[in-house]
Formats: sequence, structure tokens, C-alpha cells
Amino acid sequence: MSTILNGSLPDTEYIEITARSGHRYAVWVTTPPGYAGSAEPLPLIYVVDGNWAVGLTAPLIVTQTDPFLQIAPYIQVSIGYAGEEAAAWAHLRNRDLVPPGEPVSGEMVATVKAAREAGAMTDEQADVYLAELADTHADVFLDFLTAELHPHLQSKWRVSDSGHGLFGYSYGGLFALYAWLCEATPFTSFGAGTPGVASTDSQVFELITAMPDRSSDSTPQRLHITVNELELLGDLPIYRSIAQNVLAAVDRLHEKGRAAEMSSQLLSETHVTGLQASFLSYLKTCHSRTRADAAR
Repeated sequence: MSTILNGSLPDTEYIEITARSGHRYAVWVTTPPGYAGSAEPLPLIYVVDGNWAVGLTAPLIVTQTDPFLQIAPYIQVSIGYAGEEAAAWAHLRNRDLVPPGEPVSGEMVATVKAAREAGAMTDEQADVYLAELADTHADVFLDFLTAELHPHLQSKWRVSDSGHGLFGYSYGGLFALYAWLCEATPFTSFGAGTPGVASTDSQVFELITAMPDRSSDSTPQRLHITVNELELLGDLPIYRSIAQNVLAAVDRLHEKGRAAEMSSQLLSETHVTGLQASFLSYLKTCHSRTRADAAR
């Protein structure tokens, strides 16, 4: 798959990196139009779930040349899984993108059981999926991105000192929300598409409660959240539950006085089709030329 994607995605370099945790990751680095002929350092936009997301999001790098959108230049860094693990990305992501101690909701267990009964998952796949959800390490993966991958990319590409972003969708959106709540650096903005807050007892709510008061002299990190209409209004319990929990989290953040640091959009998409639209919404909201200049 890595070879296929390299052949179809222009200006994309593929590398593999083994983290201190022992896990090996695939990384696609996509540079924008005109990068080769410029000396300007650019911010990095990290996109998780690379095995699925890179093909839908990396082509949007050409939007930087669209005069109607005014999206600021950036380099996209998509992170996924390498080798034989690429085929197992759908459950390995649970380990890396879900906060430690996150409870597994009854709706999630019921959804996996229904998938097993419908033949969409084998017994082994369902067991592995739930096992990964029971032992999650988003903190370890976040440390890999910030303390290992980012310095490596700085040594290989022309990378600016500021303006970096992190985007994820579904459990990737939960990861982006978690990273924002942890005030992870070097990120300036975070895009959380339908963050997978599957439980009313999510760690997200504890992290919101524990948020410190914002210092008046600090520069706030931006959070952009998207939810899809059919998640909120459709008849699938797991998506309704996630959408309702996301809205509850937004309400609590407003109560904490964080409304000025946030933006949101309701998209006319399904959970499956919403990834690309969510990423573009994040770019237009958080990475416009005006906002990028202000971040620098």
C-alpha cells in the first residue's frame, strides 16, 4: 500500500520510524506546490490514521493555491502503521489514539457484537478490537509525535518554529481533543472531527474539569470540532451517543470559559464520508493565511 500511495500522491515521501516504545510507524510527508523552489520554512500539519486518511487528506494540499480559500502553506505529515501492521490499523489505532483509562461503553460493546453477528468482523477481530480498547496509550503515542517524530522531521525538512497543527477523525478526533486538553506542544491548533467520546464517563470530562484557568498572557491553542448531521440525527445508537457526548463536552468547555478558543461546524456528512470534509473545515478555520500569520 505504501508503494501505491507514493505512486499516486505527488510530492509525498514515505518513511518508517521505530519509536522508543518499540512500535514501528509509517509516515507520509507531503509538501505543497512550490515547496522545492522556495526557501521558506513551513508549519507541519499532523494527520493520524494515515493508512486510511492520507489518501483523502493529502490531495487537499493543493487548496493552498486556491485564491478563494486563503489556506496558508503547510507540510502534511500523515502517520499510520507499516508492514504487516498496516492491515491491522483499525484496531491498532485503539491502542494509540484512545486516552489511557478510557472506559469502554456499553454502546461500543454492543456495536462490536452486532458487527460480529453480521459477519462484518470475525470472532478474532472483535476480540482483538475490544482488547486494544481495554489497554490504551494515547499518552505514549502523543509523546512519540512531539518528542521523537517532530525533531526528526525538523532535521530533514524546512520546518517553521511555530504554527503546527494536529488533526484526527473519530478516535483520531478523540486523540486531537485529548492532546488539546493536555496543552500539547508544539501544536498551535487542533482539529477534532467527530471525536470518539463513546462514554459518558470519558476521560475527556475529567480532563475538562481539571483544566487550569487560562493565563491572561498565554497564547491559546485553537480547537476546531466537527460533527456530522447523520451521527446526531440518524438511527445508529453508537453515533448518536458519540455526538451527544461531544456536545456535552463542548457545553462543559463553554462553562469553563474556553469558548473563545474553540470553533465548531455541523457537516452534512455521514461518519464514513465526513473525514475529508472535516479536515477541510479545520484548514479553513484554523489555518487560514490571516490566522497563520497571527500564530507566528
